[in-house]
Amino acid sequence: MKTGVPLLAVGHATSLFLAITFTLCVVWDLALPEYAMYSSWRSLLPGFEWLNWKSFFIGLIEAWGYGWFFALIWVPIYNFFAVRTKIAD
Repeated sequence: MKTGVPLLAVGHATSLFLAITFTLCVVWDLALPEYAMYSSWRSLLPGFEWLNWKSFFIGLIEAWGYGWFFALIWVPIYNFFAVRTKIAD
């Protein structure tokens, strides 16, 4: 019986979620500039500048990287505890 959560599935799913969220937030900022978060993006995503295509793709890649960072930390921790508490299938 296999235990644990697959790293590749969590990594890709989390990264895609963050990339989609980042894209939706940029669209939101363009549609409603009075509620814009671009100052937060500059703090969270090194190299990100507002209204620049190159910078948008840098932010997208960094969002994808944050998803993998999360997966690389969370999945082994979860699998460690799942095996010891026999929660995983």
